[in-house]
Amino acid sequence: MNGFRFEKTPQALFLDRDGTLIFDKDYLHDPEKVELVAGTREAVRRALDAGCLLFLLTNQSGVGRGFFTMRDYEACHRRLVELLGIRAEDFAACGVAPEAPDAPSRYRKPSPAFVLEQLAAFPRLDPARCWMVGDRKSDWQTGLNAGIRSAAVATGKPIDDDARAFLRGNAVPLFENFAAFADAAFGGKNQTPAG
Repeated sequence: MNGFRFEKTPQALFLDRDGTLIFDKDYLHDPEKVELVAGTREAVRRALDAGCLLFLLTNQSGVGRGFFTMRDYEACHRRLVELLGIRAEDFAACGVAPEAPDAPSRYRKPSPAFVLEQLAAFPRLDPARCWMVGDRKSDWQTGLNAGIRSAAVATGKPIDDDARAFLRGNAVPLFENFAAFADAAFGGKNQTPAG
């Protein structure tokens, strides 16, 4: 969707972690391997400076599969916060789905439960000015299922033809990375989404 322009500045961003803020490394559990996607630190700062609320929503099935523990996840989260140069409380809330894909889960994307809970907890938020940003179809579906906008970033798993058709069919703009999204949303040099 080339030439996408935001009509109004976003009030809240629901951010995927792996493949969006940091490089996707399967079943990441070592904080030393947390690596920000280029421009992410500045993009997060730009959003916070604009008064935008930030929420983190992440599927972490490696916990449910027994590959790592919640303590490992929390260590990686602390490292993420450190690399972003923010305080943990700069995320208004974090939703983690540690269950395996076949286990019941309240927050596992594409469930809208976490987003809907936060919209209820922050009644000043206008859903039309809230965005789910992620690299996978389950991220985009989460936003749409919750009645907010979704945006795609091309920094995670490759976006195949099926995913591109989903993006086009649901008016989900595709950005090169989260920094390009933030440039378009909050002002900056890279205001054109990727193809």
